[in-house]
Order: sequence, then C-alpha cells, then structure tokens
Amino acid sequence: MRNSIAVSALLLVPVAICVGAVAQTSTPQITITPMTAQKVITGAPDRFTGSVRVQSLFDPTEPSRTSGGAVTFQPGARLAWHTHPLGQILIVTNGVGWIQQWGGPVQVIRKGDVVWIPPGIKHWHGATPTTAMTHIAVQESLNGVAVNWFEQVTNEQYQLNR
Repeated sequence: MRNSIAVSALLLVPVAICVGAVAQTSTPQITITPMTAQKVITGAPDRFTGSVRVQSLFDPTEPSRTSGGAVTFQPGARLAWHTHPLGQILIVTNGVGWIQQWGGPVQVIRKGDVVWIPPGIKHWHGATPTTAMTHIAVQESLNGVAVNWFEQVTNEQYQLNR
C-alpha cells in the first residue's frame, strides 16, 4: 500500500508542475511603463498649430481599446478640428486652455477640469494666446481608429475667440 501511494504521488507531481506552469503563464501581469520609456514627440504640423509636445502614456492592450497621452500646448498652440469615434476624456493638469465644438462657443478649461467629448463631435482644443495648457487625453479606438482629422483651426477662427 505504501508503495502504491508513493507511486501515485510520483505520477501526480508532473501533473501538478504542469498545472502550476500553466497558471503562471496564463495569469495577466501588471505592467509598469517608466517615464523614460514613454514616447515623446513634437506635434505634427498637419494636426497642430504652434508648439506642442505629445507624450504617449499608454497604447491599447488587448482586450482594451483605450489609449492615453499627455499633451502640452504652448501659448497660441492648438489642434486641428477632429472627432473621436468613441469619444474622448480630457483631464486638464496645468494652465488654461480653450475647447470649441463645431458651431458652438469657445469654452475655457482650467487645471482640474475634466472634459467629456461625445463620439463624433467635431471640435478642437489648445492653449489660450497667452497661457500654456497641459491635459491628459484618454480615448478608445474603433476598428483601430481613435481620431479622425479635419482642417486646421484658422488664425481667424482662433482670434474670434478672444
């Protein structure tokens, strides 16, 4: 009897090791991206006017479709008109800026404000002419698309907001 228990235990050890290995490799792990590993780019001139710094904070990781970035606009800098297929959240972390929905009034956004932009709403956001502004932008992708770009906000459109 003692030998049969020992043999059974020896036969179960490989199964237990296999189950343990599967559990360890299939368990999702927390990921930390150090600031030094985050991509920082200058805003592309076809999408931005003025001096803009874009820091990619996170890209979508399956099954999530959410990405986020920190965007710093120097005074007078702004995005082109654009939409987001699933909407966007802005969290203003520094300064004062402007946001405008197509056909609507310019609204002032300040440090601490949280802005919800509904799906498909054509809009722009950026700094005021005299104040820099930084926000964190969070959006989801639909079929791999997080933003649809349109024409630049003209100087005339921007100056009308003073």
